[in-house]
Amino acid sequence: MESEEGESVIPFQLQFDKPVPFQIKIAEWNPEKDLLAMVTEDSKILLHRFNWQRLWTISPGRPVTSLCWRPDGKAIAVGLEDGTIELHDVENGKLLRSLKPHAVAVVCLNWEEDGQSNTDKIGIYEDRTSRFFPPAPRAPKIPGLVAGDSSFMDDGEDSLAELSNTSFRKFNILCSGDRDGNICFNIFGIFQIGKINIHELSVPVPDLDEHASYKLFNASIYKVALSKDLCRLVVMCTGELRDCGIKPKEEKFSVQDLHGLHCLAMDTSIFWKRKYELHQVAQQASNIEDLTEVIRASLSVMSKQWTDAMKTFHDKFHSLSTLIIDHGLKSSPQEEFLSLLGGARISPALHQFLLNTLGEVGVKRVLKSVCGTGKELQSVVLDNLQPAAEIIAFRMGELRGFSRWRARYQGIGLDEKLLNEATENAGLLLVQVQRFMMVLSSVVQQFSNFFNWLLKSIKYLMQEPNDLLSPYNSELLVVFLKFLYDQDPVKDLLELSEPGDDIEIDLKTIGRVKELIQLGGFSDCDFLRRRLAKEFQHMESSFKMALQMPFTTISRKISCMKLLPLFPLQLSTTQTRTTIPMSLSFYKNEPSTDTPCESGYTDYISFQIPDEAFPDIQNCIGIAKGFKQKSNNEKNGYTSVEAILLSLPNDYHCVDLSLYKDKELVLLLNKTTTTPEGSGEACMMVLPTVDLPFVSISSSSCLNQWELEDMKGSIVDLEMENEKVRKVPHSTIAPLAVSASRGVACVFAERRRALVYILEENEDEEEDSDDK
Repeated sequence: MESEEGESVIPFQLQFDKPVPFQIKIAEWNPEKDLLAMVTEDSKILLHRFNWQRLWTISPGRPVTSLCWRPDGKAIAVGLEDGTIELHDVENGKLLRSLKPHAVAVVCLNWEEDGQSNTDKIGIYEDRTSRFFPPAPRAPKIPGLVAGDSSFMDDGEDSLAELSNTSFRKFNILCSGDRDGNICFNIFGIFQIGKINIHELSVPVPDLDEHASYKLFNASIYKVALSKDLCRLVVMCTGELRDCGIKPKEEKFSVQDLHGLHCLAMDTSIFWKRKYELHQVAQQASNIEDLTEVIRASLSVMSKQWTDAMKTFHDKFHSLSTLIIDHGLKSSPQEEFLSLLGGARISPALHQFLLNTLGEVGVKRVLKSVCGTGKELQSVVLDNLQPAAEIIAFRMGELRGFSRWRARYQGIGLDEKLLNEATENAGLLLVQVQRFMMVLSSVVQQFSNFFNWLLKSIKYLMQEPNDLLSPYNSELLVVFLKFLYDQDPVKDLLELSEPGDDIEIDLKTIGRVKELIQLGGFSDCDFLRRRLAKEFQHMESSFKMALQMPFTTISRKISCMKLLPLFPLQLSTTQTRTTIPMSLSFYKNEPSTDTPCESGYTDYISFQIPDEAFPDIQNCIGIAKGFKQKSNNEKNGYTSVEAILLSLPNDYHCVDLSLYKDKELVLLLNKTTTTPEGSGEACMMVLPTVDLPFVSISSSSCLNQWELEDMKGSIVDLEMENEKVRKVPHSTIAPLAVSASRGVACVFAERRRALVYILEENEDEEEDSDDK
């Protein structure tokens, strides 16, 4: 397909060149498997094997703005334009979880796992729930739904259970950034533990007035990257750096000069320092959140089923009221039934209703609907709602136990008082569940008794034997006709009541409850006034309030350590996203006696510098490293940041770039001159950065002008003939998808083609070539 120049070996074996039916805007390799996830221009998500076999296609129904894999490759996170993050199963694309931590488009995602092996067991907590409870229940399914309905999943329960089971998984955090400058942190991708807005962060500025407060305005996030030790977060963003407090005595820069692309270093060491505690809290809290959804779904399913059954009952018996009016009677249906029960002469309206309108078949149909639904509701309570409430109460107790260990858990915001209240409300929910079961059983029994009496009455009126029918209880029948015929206590318990429409409790009962309070165990004497749905809402609200404290505490402990202005941008350019190729990555340092949070990993930042940014810097690539590394040069007026500017050949321009393993940079370059065929030409190269002549950036000029402008005299020309370069017989477009773990790269051509290259060279071939 391609000719070799001389006898030189062409690097990067071309695996295949395939047509693609859609233009691709996002592409990410699975970190553990040879799988490539792609997002088309119409926001469909495709998953292909390495051999280009398509596994599945899904459409979220909303524009997809970002994508990333979970570190173990078993789930994929999808950021949407409305601020939603969806987690999908890698096996079949099923939706596992949907979160909405943002209000606007999620423009970047980064899912990082704790890179340290937990050889010591100190601080590791064993989840004891499985010792005392069976596996957690799942949300009930509405009768009549078939497998595959969008509302409920039948074949994704194993994946969902694996997603929620965080007991033996490494601690990991999903970072997400949106267009408004918000960054959210979700432990295991499902439990939100922190949120910051870069507009509200105080930016440290050296060599300026220490009393001045500098912040970013009109900021928009481009990329985020969390270090593998979870101690640092690097953020690429645009914005204006301004003094929002008292102006310094000597203003050394103007606001207009600092509108452009900036790099922020955030201190997230709280995740590393408290990873065991956060792991345990997230494990309990995320399971409680799952179980609250089970209870919510159970209440919804039971309410719908019971409403349908009661509609059937009222539709059948409403005609009796119409017949009473048509016959000129002024009695109510209850009075007609009581008159029949007392042995009085049956009225023509009731006679017509029982024999002609309702009939024996109609009674049996309504009996089956109401009593059958009652049994289904009891089954939902016993199989779903009650087990979920019991496990919630146990897990709440575990969280309360954590909060009492103040030395470890007070630092992450666990409040004992709030968790005591949440645990008490979880216990009161169980009391409400038991009361609901008692009410439901009583109501079903009285309905069954009423229908048995109707069947006997119809048999009697038709002068047919009724000895084989079930007997009835006259006293229960009177109670039913007086209190249940036109009322629905089951529905009242399942639905939220209006303010002031609580259950009335007699003074004697309230007095007994207050006596029990004196014995301890709970302090709420008004819980009997609340209905089941209201009690569930009360419990969920107290749980969220208890977890708001850790969320707020962690958010406040994330701070900005340093800001590096990279290059200026025009306002119109700032609004256009994905036009600046950039890449962030962390590489592990050599073993050191320093703590991991100080020097465990070095950050690398690579980006293209727009030609309009600096008149003397054209067609260049910038690489910076050591953004927050301690260095002895800091004492001599230099920061720890080292950078280099690489000038590309004049006949090439950068399409996209990606940092690769072993501190290498993969560049995708398009040739500015077109081929005679008009298809264009490009090349891909792997550039080692270890031996590049990096230059330390002086701190004395920080924020006085753009850092990269000072480096215009030390630009290094990129000599392609000395690097590993592979020509691509097409004009290419972004994205460039590179997998460091698998050693492959996927390049997309303008003419809708996908080319997959193997970046790892065959060692045997290299040895043979050396021998020659």
